[in-house]
Amino acid sequence: MIAIAVKNLMGSMEEKLDNRQLLILYASQTGNAMDAAERLGREAERRGCPSVSVLSMDEFQPRDLPNKEAVIFVVSTTGQGDNPDPMKGFWRFLLQKNLTRDWLKGVNYAVFGLGDSSYQKYNFVAKKLDKRLSDLGAAPIIERGLGDDQHPSGYEGALDPWVSALWNMLYQQNHELLPKGADFVTPDAPLLDQPKIQITYHDAEEGEPPLSTTTDFKHLEMIIERARSMTPAKFSCKSRPDCFLKMIKNHPLSRVDSGKDVRHFEFEAVSCSIDYEVGDVLEVLPRQSPAAVNAFLQRCNLNPESYITVQPRDNINGFQNPSMFPVKLKSFVESTMDVASASPKRYFFEVMSFFATAEHEKERLQYFVSPEGRDDLYQYNQKERRTVLEVLEDFPSVQMPLEWLVQLVPPLKTRAFSISSSHSAHPNQVHLTVSIVSWTTPYKRKREGLCSSWLASLDPQQSVFIPAWFSKGYLPPPLPSLPLILIGPGTGCAPFHGFVEERALQSITSPTAPVIFFFGCRNEKDDFLYSDFWLSHSKNEGVLSEDKGGGFYVAFSRDQPQKVYVQHKMREQSKKVWSLLNKGAAVYVAGSANKMPSDVLSAFEEIVSKETGVPREAALRWIRTLEKAGKYHVEAWS
Repeated sequence: MIAIAVKNLMGSMEEKLDNRQLLILYASQTGNAMDAAERLGREAERRGCPSVSVLSMDEFQPRDLPNKEAVIFVVSTTGQGDNPDPMKGFWRFLLQKNLTRDWLKGVNYAVFGLGDSSYQKYNFVAKKLDKRLSDLGAAPIIERGLGDDQHPSGYEGALDPWVSALWNMLYQQNHELLPKGADFVTPDAPLLDQPKIQITYHDAEEGEPPLSTTTDFKHLEMIIERARSMTPAKFSCKSRPDCFLKMIKNHPLSRVDSGKDVRHFEFEAVSCSIDYEVGDVLEVLPRQSPAAVNAFLQRCNLNPESYITVQPRDNINGFQNPSMFPVKLKSFVESTMDVASASPKRYFFEVMSFFATAEHEKERLQYFVSPEGRDDLYQYNQKERRTVLEVLEDFPSVQMPLEWLVQLVPPLKTRAFSISSSHSAHPNQVHLTVSIVSWTTPYKRKREGLCSSWLASLDPQQSVFIPAWFSKGYLPPPLPSLPLILIGPGTGCAPFHGFVEERALQSITSPTAPVIFFFGCRNEKDDFLYSDFWLSHSKNEGVLSEDKGGGFYVAFSRDQPQKVYVQHKMREQSKKVWSLLNKGAAVYVAGSANKMPSDVLSAFEEIVSKETGVPREAALRWIRTLEKAGKYHVEAWS
């Protein structure tokens, strides 16, 4: 009896504890959802919530969800409405057919999504998660919030008012979560939390590579793997590069002084043999400017020759560190911390305010992180793409410990590019089609994309080893027997250059299905990328030739008074497009995410409606079935 009483008491205590626990789950691809979730966690603690837990979805067992009283979900949408990687397993679990409509009865939830309204499936992940949780019996605490990168203040433009309303609704539903009231906030001058990580310094001997005979790229591989495996950031690919590449060709595709700089890059594998399929993606780790790295180290009073290891202070929610060897501090910064390209997050400014010794700097930093200063911070930081180094130089009295810098400086991310070659046509090589990114900020400051400008600066005569990873994109390789309708304006033509190369090779040994390709650019003389290549394959029974049932159609948008885009050329070829669709063709679309994918979809709707006589709504449903059958693929980027 006593045992039963104790068990019942423990059970009621656990239930009581769960009633007072706020669980925040996030799914992030680039780090923004994690930042927003951690901000919610900090705010909940400052408002007196007795127990707050912030976890990535892949760190939480979804079967435990029915035991939770209140759960806040913060999720980003990636690609064309896709789940971020940490959410994929969680979402598969929620879709199980054996889960009943009251499986989450008693669970209160809120969803905040991070998206970009320039994409067709804006905040799709947040919307479908909200619906699924409701379908399983969970009760919404508040209407879902949708953050938009296109808002003048970014996603925080929607997050700030949503969070304010969240605390009020949370308190109304469960006083125990905020026992001191919805409006209570810990008095000013709160203590700064400890950083999540700790850094250990080592003697130089401990950091020496175990073999002094390793080749240059093997040594580089070891340094990159050590550094990236111990950083707290979550990267899109594994720490060890798949291979190292050497540039063998750097060829301009656009006319000089045309206002655009598009390059064709060819690389050769130097560290191992490579293998990939058309439609795959190459991820490249860019090299930061040595001058910028040195300036950062000097500004932060860091010894570049020190050897360090980085570990989680608390491994409960931390990352694992498989590295056995320390790494040189300068190498760690070079390989993992984006000091001169990415803008820091809002929390960076908040932490800076604790280390500012000049009163006017402290006041300005505190203003930036206040609700009143949100828009000014956005203008100063994100709109100007202010770098970490520039921010630190603007606040010279701030001396942040290395632990905080490692935790808060944006991670140095790989850049992903659609591969524009066929491995069958170019063994041991990989080719890219890259637009060199540059722009002017609102305050007329010149900016360049870190990776594209670095690649453009490389001389094929020099031996620069480029760390690279291969991954699957959104364009699966088609069978030779599958008819294709390709739409790729601008650098969206990149993957289709590989498709056509591959199909041309296949056609030598066996019959292949027709291919039609719609390309678009501004001017025939300025940026008609790979013009000779496309035209040669559209003649003499080439894979794009009308003799083979294919075709090549190009829209020059600025060569006449009225703008002409790929969707206009598609409508001109309405009968041909429908004929191929009717024969089971697959559609592949690649290029800018701005308006192009939705304009192309609309053109397909119009074509199907016109050629079959059905209403537009029925035509759209037909195209949606094409998507579900795996025959309508989109790879778009902003």
